[in-house]
Amino acid sequence: MHYEGNIIRPPSEARSIILQVTVGCSHNLCTFCPTYRDVRFRIKDEATLTTDIRYAARAFTAARRLFITDGDALVIPFPRLQSLFEEINRELPQLTRIGIYASAKALRRRSLEELRLLRELKLGIIYYGLESGDDETLAAIEKGTTGAESISLCQKVKDADIKLSTTVMLGIAGRDRSLIHARRTGEVLSAIDPNYVGALVTMVVPGTPLDESRRNGRFELPDQHGLLLELKEMISWTNLSRGMFMANHASNYLPIKIHSPAQREAALQMIDQALNGNVPLREEWMRGL
Repeated sequence: MHYEGNIIRPPSEARSIILQVTVGCSHNLCTFCPTYRDVRFRIKDEATLTTDIRYAARAFTAARRLFITDGDALVIPFPRLQSLFEEINRELPQLTRIGIYASAKALRRRSLEELRLLRELKLGIIYYGLESGDDETLAAIEKGTTGAESISLCQKVKDADIKLSTTVMLGIAGRDRSLIHARRTGEVLSAIDPNYVGALVTMVVPGTPLDESRRNGRFELPDQHGLLLELKEMISWTNLSRGMFMANHASNYLPIKIHSPAQREAALQMIDQALNGNVPLREEWMRGL
């Protein structure tokens, strides 16, 4: 497989074939993200993609899932995207699901009809970086969208009968706006009602604009106690019909995985116990991106 640079994939795609279709991110402005900072976005050439797809067909005959990278491959022109999906289906007919990241920019470009067509070509899940439901926070991190727009874009995914996994970031609003961010994010998540929510703790990476804000005193990450309070507030304000809320990424101090709404109260009680020092937290050396 012809991989370039850092290849990022969701934890749930660990056993999937990873097909790099684009290099970089077409938005590439988020203040917290170091991944594609010095990479110019481009679509890989068709010959390379065909070679990789055919190699995958020979080498991964038992694989049932495929994940398309980089950051927002869904943004590429639809005729080429459709052709790519058709080729994947032709060469790898055993696949049961294709997954992909999607930015707000990408979902703006995709019509409901286009998403439904991709669903017929086995696009089974879209991973969307919500990060926050608080418009002030979204503006500060240069996400390029609002909470209300995210609700609308994600509804389009659901209308296409594609599973939706959203990512939110604990601590991204800083210490002073922490609970406001938590409440508004919970409200937006409730309106979206995704299949999965993944909550990550913000880790300030050296060299990013967020790191510069931290060094200049404009951004202060909440401490462990503050992050637990933020997590509790966010879960309290998040009402999912049947979704899973997961805060078990390696960045989290308190790994939590709950089926909402059935296990929400138990999760809130666990957070209270952690706040009281009765539940051990993940050690710093065990945390990572």
